[in-house]
Amino acid sequence: MAQGIAAIPGLKEPYAHLKGRMDKAVDDFRKAMASVRTGRASVHMLDGVQIDYYGTQMPLNQIAQVHAPEAQLITVQPFDPSSLAAIEKSIRGADLGLNPMNDGKIIRVPVPALTEERRREMVKHLHKVLEEHRTAVRNIRRDGNELVKKALKDKKITEDEEKRALDDIQKLTDDEIKKMEELSKGKEKEVMSL
Repeated sequence: MAQGIAAIPGLKEPYAHLKGRMDKAVDDFRKAMASVRTGRASVHMLDGVQIDYYGTQMPLNQIAQVHAPEAQLITVQPFDPSSLAAIEKSIRGADLGLNPMNDGKIIRVPVPALTEERRREMVKHLHKVLEEHRTAVRNIRRDGNELVKKALKDKKITEDEEKRALDDIQKLTDDEIKKMEELSKGKEKEVMSL
């Protein structure tokens, strides 16, 4: 497939850029899946939590040490104790179903066992994240299609090359979405089988 569009001189670089953006979207989805909780505590559950730290949004793991000392507990030890309240508020507001407790030095985040209802909520959340990333990949496809049409309009490629390039971009899009759907199915099975 890559020989098709990558073999067209005017589209080699835009195709590489397009593929890179799609791969990045799939990688981002993979990270989002890692942060979805199953029944056990994992430091990755808090990977998506952003803290308002002196007016700047920072990932939690850059301003605190995150540990999972037990199967049902995560501890967060901020490097700067004055950020405790902001961290606690961000974890609470992250829609993870977690209730952090602050003792003035460290934040303890008990990870409750997942109820059937909570598992269903997690699966719904998985589907929402999947749809957001599918949309991102489709937007990248749209950008690629516009580049190809512009190249045709500027007479950099022929109509046959345009058709082949558009087909290749669609195939790439389908492949990337399929990867994400398979990841999602695996995580969904993991969430529901605990």
